[in-house]
Amino acid sequence: MNKATLLLSIAGGINKKKLIKASKNCAKAQENTLRSILEYAKDSEYGKEHHYAEILQAKTADELYALYQKNVPPIHYEDIRPLVERHKNGEANILFPGKPKMYATTSGTSSEPKWIPITEEYYENIYNKMTKVWLYSLIEQRPKVFSGKIVSIVGKSIEGAAPDGTVYGSVSGVTQRDCPQFVKDLYTAPACVFEISDYKARYYAIMRMGIEQDVTLIVTANPSTIVEMQNNVNEFYDRYCEDIENGTINADLKIDQRIRDELKAYLKPNPKRAAELRALKEKYGTVLPKQYWPNMQVLNTWKCGNTHVYLDKFKDSFPSKMCHVEFSYFSSECRSGLVLDETINTVVFPHMHYFEFVPEEEIGSDNPHFVQLSDLKPGKRYSIYVTTYSGLYRYNMDDLIEVSDYYNTIPRIHLVQKINGIISLTGEKLAENQFIEAVRKAETETGLKTQFFVGFASLNDSAYHFYYEFVRQDVSQEEAEKFTAAVDALLKKDNIEYAAKRDSFRLKDPITHIMQKDSFEEYKKTCINNGARDGQFKLNLLMQDEKRQEMFDQLIRR
Repeated sequence: MNKATLLLSIAGGINKKKLIKASKNCAKAQENTLRSILEYAKDSEYGKEHHYAEILQAKTADELYALYQKNVPPIHYEDIRPLVERHKNGEANILFPGKPKMYATTSGTSSEPKWIPITEEYYENIYNKMTKVWLYSLIEQRPKVFSGKIVSIVGKSIEGAAPDGTVYGSVSGVTQRDCPQFVKDLYTAPACVFEISDYKARYYAIMRMGIEQDVTLIVTANPSTIVEMQNNVNEFYDRYCEDIENGTINADLKIDQRIRDELKAYLKPNPKRAAELRALKEKYGTVLPKQYWPNMQVLNTWKCGNTHVYLDKFKDSFPSKMCHVEFSYFSSECRSGLVLDETINTVVFPHMHYFEFVPEEEIGSDNPHFVQLSDLKPGKRYSIYVTTYSGLYRYNMDDLIEVSDYYNTIPRIHLVQKINGIISLTGEKLAENQFIEAVRKAETETGLKTQFFVGFASLNDSAYHFYYEFVRQDVSQEEAEKFTAAVDALLKKDNIEYAAKRDSFRLKDPITHIMQKDSFEEYKKTCINNGARDGQFKLNLLMQDEKRQEMFDQLIRR
C-alpha cells in the first residue's frame, strides 16, 4: 500500500464513520443539522429577519420544521442576489456570520452569473471532510486507484475578486490547490495548465502531459470533457510523441510564457515513452485510452441526466476492468453527498445539509407540500431544496431527483433532469428526457444515427426547432425532415398534452436543421473561450433560450 492510499484510507475512514453514524437515524441527523445551521446564522441580518432564534425554541422536530417553513420562504438565487451583492461590497453578517471565504461563480437564469458564497464553515465541513470520504470511496472500489497518476480537470482556483477583495473562482480548483502534497504529487500536470485561456492549447497541455504517464484515475465532472480529450489526442497524437521525446511542449500553441516557464520544470526528454506511443499507433491506428492508459482504475464523471449523450461516444474506449464512478449529485450551490459504489445513486449527507422536497406532482403548485428527507419513497420523484452553512436557506435547486433505495436510513437519489428542462409553450409540458427518448427511438425506426442533437422552443414561431448532427455527413434535408416527423410522432405518443397542442395547431410543425460536423465540440469551444468553465459546462438538450439557439444557428450546415 503506497503512502497516498494509506493516508487517504485513514482520513477517509474517520469521516466515513461519521456518515455511517448519521445513516443509522437520518431523521435525527436532519433535525440536528437544521438546528446547527440556524444557531450558526441566528445573529446574521437574514437570521434575525426570519426569526431563527425563535425557531430554535421548538421542542420537537415537527415543531422545528413547521416554524422554519412558516418563517423562512423558499427561494431562488435572484431572491438573495441583493444580499450577496452587499457581501461582495464588504458588508458582513448579512446572510451568515462574517464574510465568505470565497465565491463560486456559475451561470444563472438572468444575464448575470450567480455568485455562490462559500463560508469557511462550509468549506471545512463539506469540501474538506467530504473530499476525504470521496477519495476513500474510490479506494474501496478499486484499491489500486492511487497506484498511478491522476488526470484531474478543474477550473481556475482564483479568477478574480469581488469589490471588497474576496476572491471568486472554482471550488474544485481551490480544493485541488489545498489538497495534501502527497496527493498533489500524483497529478500529471500542475495547476497552471487550467490558466491556459486557449481552449485547444489547454487540452493539448493536459493530454500531452497525461499521455506520457501511467494514469490510473481521471476526475472531471463533465463527460463531454472526455470526448474533447480524445479529440485532442486524435488531432495531435504525433505531435505529442515529438514533444515527449524531446521534453518540450508545442511551440505553436497559444500558451502564456509564464505558464510555459512553469511547465518546463515538469518536462524532460522521454524517448522510451515516445517510442511506446508510436508503436501503439502503428498497431491500432486510432489510439484509445485503453491502449495508452491500460492500468486505468477509475473514471469519475457525471452519468445522470442527459449525460449519456456524451457517454455513448466513449463507452468502449477504456479498459474493461475500469470502474466508471458517478460524480455524485453536486453543484456550486451544494455538494449534497457522494456515490459510494458503482451505481448512479448519491448518498446524501444528512449531517452536513438540511434537505426538503416537493413531490413531482406538486411542482408548480401555489401551495406545495414539503416533505422531509426521511419521508422519501423509492421510485418517487421530487424537487429538491437545500439549506446550507453558506447562506442558502430553503434554496430551490430546480432539479428533479428520483429516489432509488436506502443507505441504512438515508435515501439514495440521482438526478433525472433540470426542472427547467421541461418546456411549455402552450401547456404541452414537454420534458427533456421525452425528447431524448424520442430521438433515440427515431434512430431505430429510420436507420439514421445522430452524433449530436438539441431542441429549442421558439415562442415567436410557436414551434420547436430540432437541430441534428448526423453520423452520415451526406444526410439530405428530406431525410432529416422524415427523421423529425418520426420524432414528432413519438412525442405525440408519449406526451398527450404535446399531442393535443399539435393536433389543435397551437404548436406548429417542428422545424428541422442539419448541423455541420463536430457541432457540439464547436459550441463548447465557443462557450469556454467566452469564459465558461469546463468543469461546469452543461447543456440541456431541450431549451427555450434565444441566445443559445442563435449560437446553434451559426452551426447549421450550409
